Amino acid sequence: MKNREPKGHWILLLLSGVALAIALLVNGFASGQMGEGNGGPGETAGEPPAAATRAGSVLNLTNGELRSARPLPRRIALTFDDGPDPEWTPKLLDVLRKHNAHATFFAIGANISKNPGLARRMIREGHEIGNHTYTHIDMGSAPAWRVKLELDLTQRALAGATGRSTSLVRQPYSSTPSGLTGPQWRAAQAAAEQGYLTVLTDRDTEDWGRPGIDKIVERAAGTGTGAGAGARAGAIVMLHDSGGDRTETVQGVEAILTRLAGQGYQFTTVSEAIGLQPGNTPAAADEKVIGKALVWGQLGSSWIIGGLALLFAVAAVLTALRLAILLIFARVHVGRVRRLRRRRTRRDQPAFTPPVSVIVPAYNEEVGIEATIRSLLDTDYRAPIEVIVVNDGSTDRTAEIAGSLTYIPGVRLIRKPNGGKPSALNAGIAIAQAEVVVLVDGDTVFQRDTIGNLVAPMVNPQVGAVSGNTKVANRGGIIGRWQHIEYVIGFNLDRRMFDVLQCMPTIPGAIGAFRRRALASVGGVSDDTLAEDTDLTMAICREGWRVVYEESALAWTEAPASIRQLWRQRYRWCYGTLQAMWKHRGSLFQGGRSGHFGRRCLPYLTVFQVALPLFAPAVDIFTLYGLYFLDPGKLALSWLFFTLLQTLAGAYALRLDGEPLRTLWVLPLQQIVYRQLMYLVTIQSMVTAVAGARLRWQTIRRTGTFSTPPETAPQIR
Repeated sequence: MKNREPKGHWILLLLSGVALAIALLVNGFASGQMGEGNGGPGETAGEPPAAATRAGSVLNLTNGELRSARPLPRRIALTFDDGPDPEWTPKLLDVLRKHNAHATFFAIGANISKNPGLARRMIREGHEIGNHTYTHIDMGSAPAWRVKLELDLTQRALAGATGRSTSLVRQPYSSTPSGLTGPQWRAAQAAAEQGYLTVLTDRDTEDWGRPGIDKIVERAAGTGTGAGAGARAGAIVMLHDSGGDRTETVQGVEAILTRLAGQGYQFTTVSEAIGLQPGNTPAAADEKVIGKALVWGQLGSSWIIGGLALLFAVAAVLTALRLAILLIFARVHVGRVRRLRRRRTRRDQPAFTPPVSVIVPAYNEEVGIEATIRSLLDTDYRAPIEVIVVNDGSTDRTAEIAGSLTYIPGVRLIRKPNGGKPSALNAGIAIAQAEVVVLVDGDTVFQRDTIGNLVAPMVNPQVGAVSGNTKVANRGGIIGRWQHIEYVIGFNLDRRMFDVLQCMPTIPGAIGAFRRRALASVGGVSDDTLAEDTDLTMAICREGWRVVYEESALAWTEAPASIRQLWRQRYRWCYGTLQAMWKHRGSLFQGGRSGHFGRRCLPYLTVFQVALPLFAPAVDIFTLYGLYFLDPGKLALSWLFFTLLQTLAGAYALRLDGEPLRTLWVLPLQQIVYRQLMYLVTIQSMVTAVAGARLRWQTIRRTGTFSTPPETAPQIR
């Protein structure tokens, strides 16, 4: 029987990732942060014809001929570049409307897509919109295909936002005809081939440099070059409605309108100033459709970037908060354990050593089952111990090897058809004779003091189950080291916190002790989920039993040695945990001690083991986006800061567990590779759960970590 998983879920995830990447690239391009978009003026090689530098400020180069026009006398065409801007453009529009003045806005296509309502307002209030490229590129230095693309995209954005097209273009970084460069002249010729009139300026206020209101007014009025006939001439005035603080521009425009209107000047669009028909005409139907798609695509990518930025901030805060909470509770747990141990030592009474039954469910565990059994028997525990091996229909030599050890007093073997781990555990529990039952995986080795340390907390009659401390034995390779760090920093720090909060969600299958009464109170081990250990622990917590963590009860387990095996194991764990959380969701509404688990543990698991891993890949993609399109220095510092926090937390966790710190060298690489792998496991598990698929109990392929004689088994440092 094969596992039934939702077909095509990987294709769906891949397409989602591609769509997100495209959205980020679109936003990066639209923000002028890809290619030449954020550059300044390029080369100035070559000279334009002398006639062009003496021509009027509006150039018509169609058919290869130079024709130009100047504004009619006493007509002022105020022009605003780089918008529309959601902060400054509305203020300028308000000023223009107050004075019943019209103007021309040379808009950036990306800004039109981001602010289509402002573009519509411009047209509605009688203003004119010209093309200023889509990302503010230097048309003189950009390749021809890029220039054409920029102009076309802006036309489509304008059509999508307003239903209009434009015949006017102003090149970014251009100014007056006298300042025209050779590359700008060639760009104007190329634009003319697409039907554009190139609009330069007569009076450049250079308001982008914030020279002061008086200077802006002086330059716009033309008083800096004398009065007389020049003062009565019409002019195209260059200003900006985006690109920084435009307070001076807004106040300067108010002063310009007030001052020059009193002198008989009219404030018109560029087209009206030079006596042409309006520069904005109705766009074709197909242009409108394409334009609307572009506008919505740009808006969508902007919303995605905003959402990812917020998600990045939330994830950073939650991650730092979680680390702080774990370290605080770890310190509290250490103090509590030390007080309990001193209390036990002071009491003049024998150690708590009840008889123990050890259940070992085994399915195809021929590589390590002998080492497991022998380690259980090689113990300093003083009370009787029985070891019950339940062979769950193994197809290898597991039963043969376990059967060869039944000559040893206390070792028993049960053979049964394959029915899954829960049924194997229940079969062993049913014939166990002791009140305390220890459940052990068939790939796990105990130390001599493990059973005594594991059972000791049960001196408290309220304790129904005890979680031991699982150690990764095969930690020689990079995958083993990653899992070793995860076990110590992740699992064990979590268990310390859960112990203090009395809401332990999982006693690992590798090592756990249970009162028979606690097992009976929940009906034994359920097969409702793939994570039977988590399901069992949650059920015991809900019955009001205390579940504690005993750090000194060590069990050495063989972890997956390949990415494939690791993926299969974690997929089962994560999927089973999701099942168990859903099954026990009713604990959120239980009262008293039984409700501690639901109200304290389930929200924590939901946030840190489900929600954050689900969104983490998107955050990582945004981080990569930020390294190229945003401030890479800030992102690098952020990553280094959180890696340092993880390292400090890891050092403390390793110290608490008596482990050497040298393993921490793999932590940065774990953050880059292993963490993302676990996130993908969570996503696949969630997709499987939503699709309603069922998985069977699986075992990982063993490599024989414990096939050596038991006396050479790993020992705690």
